[in-house]
Order: sequence, then structure tokens, then C-alpha cells
Amino acid sequence: MKYGKVIRGEFLSRPNRFIAKVMIGGEETVVHVKNTGRCRELLIPGAEVYLEEASNPNRKTKYDLIAVRKSNGVLFNIDSQAPNAVVKEWLERQHIDKIVPEYRFGDSRIDFYLENGGQKMLIEVKGCTLERGGIGYFPDAPTERGVKHLHELIKARKEGYAAALAFVMQADGMKKVLPNDETHPAFGKALREAQAAGVKVLYLPCHVEPDSLEGDLSL
Repeated sequence: MKYGKVIRGEFLSRPNRFIAKVMIGGEETVVHVKNTGRCRELLIPGAEVYLEEASNPNRKTKYDLIAVRKSNGVLFNIDSQAPNAVVKEWLERQHIDKIVPEYRFGDSRIDFYLENGGQKMLIEVKGCTLERGGIGYFPDAPTERGVKHLHELIKARKEGYAAALAFVMQADGMKKVLPNDETHPAFGKALREAQAAGVKVLYLPCHVEPDSLEGDLSL
């Protein structure tokens, strides 16, 4: 996926999970953070960040913070909407019979419903921005919603659907993603239960540029 107009800035602080203060061209500017996770190891004072100019001129914040360069030099996309866009682009290249985003199943909206050759499939997408030694960890903050989605995928398997959880690794060099049991043990427990029930876990490696996130995977 490609962004529109992207500029460089320097991260200053994050007063709350929705906004950050960034130095742009020598001026301190309040910007929107497109990720409600913690991102503590990324959003540190002085970090190089990239921002997309908003298309709506009437917005309170003119820019969205979409990427940050970690202290080791690796660029991370932290846009929580980007993983779904990347997976959608990939699915549309696979000649699948039917693709329905935001599909209502049970008490949740699952990211994608697919039909192909008579097989029905549900795919839930999770973006990963927490990395240690080339391994991604999810989540970086407790996610009851994520646990609920895994339970829905288990239910789908029992009803005859194929089901998968797709981890989009939002930085170059990540090899796989493991559950972050230290931060949210319930998610790790639910993930292992889902795998035991036949839910596939897919890993989508990505290449990150300041103005793009590109990935590829095989189902």
C-alpha cells in the first residue's frame, strides 16, 4: 500500500495514545498517532518519524504519524490500519471467488470472509510492531478484542469454516511472531487453543518505506 504526501519529523512526546508532539521543520506540531498500542520501544524522544498529511483540511491535526525508525536503524510502520490494507491487496491478486471485508460472524466483525472453490474461510489480521532480536511479539498491550476474535475463529472451525490469524510484520527482518504472554497471557492461551482447533497462523513479512508498506504471504 502507498501513502499520499509523507514528510519527515522528530518525535518529542506522546501525551496520550491518540496524539503525539513532533518537531516538523523546526516547529513543534501535534499529530494523530495511528496506533493505540504502547509502542514504547519505538516512540522515544529524538526518534525519526514519518507523517502523512491528512486529506481533510478541517481536521484538528494536519498529520498522521505512520512510521518510526528504531534506534537500530530499522524502519517500522505503526499504522494500525495498514495491515488490513496490505492483506486486502494481496487477496485481490489471488483470484479468489469472493472477498468480503469486515464480515459479521457471531458477536464480532472478522476482517475477511472468503469463498473459493466451495470453501468458506475467515481471516483475522493483526499488525505486529513489537520486535526483539528479529522475532515479533503480539500484543504490545492487552487486547480483549483480540482474545474474542480468536474464540470466534475457534467457533468458525467447529462450524466447518477454514480459519486463519494473519500476523502482518510491520518491519523488515522479522522472522515470525510469538504471543506476548508477559503482557497478555490470555491472548497467548487463546492463540494456542485456536491452533489446536485447526486455526492456521500466517506470517506476512513486509518491506517498509516511509511512504509504503508492501507484503507477501502464502495461504
